[in-house]
Amino acid sequence: MEQDTDTVLEELQAAYPDKFTSENRVFGHIHRGDVIFIASGCGEPQYLVKALTDYVSSHPKGFFDTEVIHLWTLGLAPYADDKFKRNFRHDSFFLGQSTRDAVNRGAADYTPISLSQIPRLFRRGVIPVDVALIQVSMPDRHGYMSLGVSLDIVKAATESAAIVVAQANRHMPRVHGDGFIHISDVDYIIPHDEPLLEYRRGVGEEDSEVVDSIGKYVARLVQDGDTIQVGYGNVPNAILARLSGKRHLGVHTELVSDGIVELMKSGVIDNSKKSIDRGKTVATFCMGRRETYEYLDDNPSVEFRPVDYTNNPLVIAQIEDMVAINSALEIDLTGQATAESIGGVFYSGIGGHYDFMRGALLGRNGKTILAMQSTASGGEVSRIVPAISEGAGVTLNRGDTYYVVTEYGIAYLHGKNIRERAMELIAVAHPKFRPWLIQEAKKRNLIYRDQAFIAGRRGEYPEELETHRTTRGGLEVVLRPVKISDEPLLKDFFYSLSDQSMYRRFMSVRKDMPHERLQEFVIIDYTRETVILASVQTGDTERIVGVGQYGIDEGTHTAEVAIAVDDAYHNQGIGTELLSYLTLLAKRHGLLGFTAEVLVENKPMLHLFEKMGFDLEKRIAEDVYELKMLFKEVPQGER
Repeated sequence: MEQDTDTVLEELQAAYPDKFTSENRVFGHIHRGDVIFIASGCGEPQYLVKALTDYVSSHPKGFFDTEVIHLWTLGLAPYADDKFKRNFRHDSFFLGQSTRDAVNRGAADYTPISLSQIPRLFRRGVIPVDVALIQVSMPDRHGYMSLGVSLDIVKAATESAAIVVAQANRHMPRVHGDGFIHISDVDYIIPHDEPLLEYRRGVGEEDSEVVDSIGKYVARLVQDGDTIQVGYGNVPNAILARLSGKRHLGVHTELVSDGIVELMKSGVIDNSKKSIDRGKTVATFCMGRRETYEYLDDNPSVEFRPVDYTNNPLVIAQIEDMVAINSALEIDLTGQATAESIGGVFYSGIGGHYDFMRGALLGRNGKTILAMQSTASGGEVSRIVPAISEGAGVTLNRGDTYYVVTEYGIAYLHGKNIRERAMELIAVAHPKFRPWLIQEAKKRNLIYRDQAFIAGRRGEYPEELETHRTTRGGLEVVLRPVKISDEPLLKDFFYSLSDQSMYRRFMSVRKDMPHERLQEFVIIDYTRETVILASVQTGDTERIVGVGQYGIDEGTHTAEVAIAVDDAYHNQGIGTELLSYLTLLAKRHGLLGFTAEVLVENKPMLHLFEKMGFDLEKRIAEDVYELKMLFKEVPQGER
């Protein structure tokens, strides 16, 4: 194959001798004030970039005040060095580590824009491209070369440039799709082989307990047959490993990462259910390891398309069951988030964040997920804040934020008012920041002024108590502890009860359930009481169908227990499941038994207690049974 490539290259050199020349002659065509485009990410032509700055070093008056533009650089950016400030001014659409400092000290520029809109800037001449430095695969016998791992905005820049200079590299894979360019459309070719830039995640980041927890929650939201997009960053990429148990996933994304390729190899991603481009993983660039690039080479199951196709919200909206998974640097209690800046410090860029988050919501059954660690700076800073920091850019507006996932759970914001959103987000914030967030939310009138809260371990949500059950009636329910954000759900539950059920539960003719009363159910000391909800899920909507609770009497080391079930779900075994689970939890805490008060006429509840096998004592006092139910030791042979 290498011999064939050499032969083809020799033939093309003979056919197009003027296209093969020295770097000095090539860069001699650059004039003062020109706009120089450099290909993106792992497709950056490293040799050409170094040759360009070497040329300026040896020809200090060769040209002045050129503008270097690119999407994002993963490698070095020598043109941003102060010693070249008379020759180059750097402008980026997305900031990386090598350019971030220059932009924030005013030595370089940043242009905020969604990726899908950048090709229009080139085609309409808003940003004229005088010289494009790109990297391609070796030409085939037909004279075609592939833009390989970086099609994104490179194709549009190449088609708009007055001069196109291509570094032909044997290491660049030939990727199927729209990324082919003919030698006749290139002005100069400089063959030079070198390993492509590789993107590797932060050491240990993808294996951390935090990301494990985030990935576990995200996996709950991604269903078999969904089409996914995963954004840039350690957390979104690491999440992919937690999707290994899914089936028939599709991919329509901007970025192909190592994680996506691993899911393709294992058969999790087969694109068999996609609404468009069925059977194809569609993307616009790749950042990963050499093994990932090798997998893409001449692989017909992968197609790279221009970024104004992959990231076009109207194209994304055509995809049913689209799930856009991205991250954020900071989100405030109203749901607006920034993924591009930390206060007034520019950190990254808009990228494809808004393109995909908006496009997914326009499609049928689409959903958006912001997956983020709850803290930054080694746990010293909360990413969930009362208000977006001054100077930060709002990448995702509060109306387009649906799911927010941290290592502490899932917050669902869509259709919820500001008070409900604030409580949802506080519930998934790091526990040490929750008291501060509660106080700040009160100051800003985002939540009730009398909102109760229990700080510390006593108020931490016991996630380990979440479980699934199937009732005797075949109903699938989730049993979980109550959260501080459950007040709206519990309000709906109690108001769904009939007058009789309300009277039986509370032994009172009172029928209202105001905020003050609901707080007694959602703000609890988990070390002294337990409230377990039975819920069913319909699409994105969770409905509470049963509530069971007990409060510990430290004097007798027993607990008073009570249960209520939605009238529409009576006689399906929900009460049995709730009481069985509460009994299990009470025994784990070493409690000796339960007590309860049951109206004499409430025969279904009395029957429930009687059939549980407790050592039961009962006595009547004013039409109320006072029950004492001690736990029996199960004989060894019956365990």
